[in-house]
Amino acid sequence: MGRRFLGATLVVAALVAATLLTSTAATPADAVPLSFRGDAGQVVTVVADSASATTAVLTAWQRTGTGWSRAYGPVSAFVGKDGVGQASESTSHTPAGVWKLTEAFGIQPNNGTRLPYRQVTTSDWWVSDVKSPYYNTHFSCVPGTCPFNEAAGEDLGKAGPVYDHAVVLDYNRAPAVPGAGSAFFLHVSNGKPTAGCVSIPGADLDAVMRWLDPARHPVADISVSG
Repeated sequence: MGRRFLGATLVVAALVAATLLTSTAATPADAVPLSFRGDAGQVVTVVADSASATTAVLTAWQRTGTGWSRAYGPVSAFVGKDGVGQASESTSHTPAGVWKLTEAFGIQPNNGTRLPYRQVTTSDWWVSDVKSPYYNTHFSCVPGTCPFNEAAGEDLGKAGPVYDHAVVLDYNRAPAVPGAGSAFFLHVSNGKPTAGCVSIPGADLDAVMRWLDPARHPVADISVSG
């Protein structure tokens, strides 16, 4: 491939990528229907049509000098099999509310996110044992040696493509209330409702994760319209 043709191709690709993350024309700043009223500079809204809906619309927003502008989306998302509401270990609700986005992980290498990132293996777990002091935290241990009930935990490295990349939703983490629900993530969709996580197609997740900036204290705002 000639240098001139290669250069033109790279320019076009860069313009396409820039367009994906600066799509603001459809919704003017200060006219965005955000329920969020905190001080975060980035907000990922996940809005379901009803409390029992298993799909939602995900949109990424960034604060500007005059208000809010859309950075990415809207994207169709799956939520919990029981819809959006009060989460717990005994339901498959996606937790309604505003949750910080402070860390990410994945079976695959870092996809370019600026969030603290952990590449996981079959020795990485998310603890859902309500009797464990490690409840709703990440823990590293070889299967069969963990200091908690492994049957009440999730081996992140065994989850398959849905955890190629994921962002942790900081629900019920500081402090963690036993039984109130654990292991809620924004992860890659498999085309089905989840056990309580939010899932979107992998390419969309990669774009959102690259956009997230820990310096802007990003959050997810999960709600039901109306």
